[in-house]
Amino acid sequence: MTVPQISLEEAWETLSEDPDAVLIDVRTLAEWSFVGIPDLTTIGKNVRTVEWTQFPTGQSNPDFLAQATEGLSPEQTLLMLCRSGGRSNAAAELLTAQGYNAVNVGSGFEGDLDPQGHRRGGWKDELPWRQS
Repeated sequence: MTVPQISLEEAWETLSEDPDAVLIDVRTLAEWSFVGIPDLTTIGKNVRTVEWTQFPTGQSNPDFLAQATEGLSPEQTLLMLCRSGGRSNAAAELLTAQGYNAVNVGSGFEGDLDPQGHRRGGWKDELPWRQS
């Protein structure tokens, strides 16, 4: 199943303009703790954090669907985010298959590796974030 891929700019615009849009960060507790999380306070929102895979085992989160969608309606736009777009795309596919309006923030929180092996081009490079 293919889900829409959106840019960082489109993600910020959607979150800023659509009061019902929700950003769901599907990275692990360790990533949120040590790498940081998106900061949506300037637009009056909070990021929803739900592990796609559980830390430290790497096992799939059996409660992902229930945790990700608790209190949300299928009509809301759900923007999925992970480190570089892979896990969030899989999460968006699952949510879409369940009837939710999910899109993937393709560049992720940290982005892809550059020629020097550093992650660039993600949320952390271009949009507000904070250390958790």
